[in-house]
Amino acid sequence: MTEPRTEHQQTTGIFRDGILSGRTAVVTGGASGIGAACVRALAAAGATVTVTDLNAEAAEALAAEVGGTAWVADLADTEALDELRLDTDILVNNAGIQRIAPIHEFDPQAWRFIHRLMLESPFLLTRAALPGMYERGFGRIINLSSAHGMRASAFKSAYVSAKHGLEGLSKVTALEGAEHGVTSNCINPSYVRTPLVEKQIADQAKTHGISEDEVVEKIMLTESAVKRLVEPEEVASLVLWLASDASGMATGASYAMDGGWTAS
Repeated sequence: MTEPRTEHQQTTGIFRDGILSGRTAVVTGGASGIGAACVRALAAAGATVTVTDLNAEAAEALAAEVGGTAWVADLADTEALDELRLDTDILVNNAGIQRIAPIHEFDPQAWRFIHRLMLESPFLLTRAALPGMYERGFGRIINLSSAHGMRASAFKSAYVSAKHGLEGLSKVTALEGAEHGVTSNCINPSYVRTPLVEKQIADQAKTHGISEDEVVEKIMLTESAVKRLVEPEEVASLVLWLASDASGMATGASYAMDGGWTAS
């Protein structure tokens, strides 16, 4: 008589060792935070991962740790990506930054920079990866969007508009890629415990004239039913599923991971 599976086996069977064996992946912003968690998860599942980051030392260290390669690049220099050809099975568009200011005070150069890094760059990287994916009949475009791809917040005009644009790009990619075995999806976490969010907490405190603890309690988590930050490894677990063969019918979607924030 077969013994019942444990809870761990029931919930993690899809993440068995080697599920991505033979696959290649590129993770942008891959040297820290969500990106680093994704790199480790994909590599542990058998993928050969390219860690893409502006920080050469961090990218090379993580690539060495997981047996991958480092690609040191300034993805905000979008003209350098115009003729790029990217040979990968899985592309995780994760690189991003945050700047906070009222619209009438927002630095136009900072606004444009965010859009180059977080919207133009994903477009150009996707454009570069699709021909090879089409040829092989398999591809996974995974875009790290945000709850702010579904909702807006004051003082974040550049970030919110870039994420909304990324949502549209992802859906168009899904429609065009479907006949070629390519899926495209967004993951929409709320505030994740990363260096980016730590800086955001400090910026919000300065903007609103309150303490950092009050920012987390009264601004960041006020709409969330689950009163904690998202862990990078939780996001990486969803990336891993979307990268797998099991997600072939999941495309053109946006997956909220926000503790119930966008449910209201």
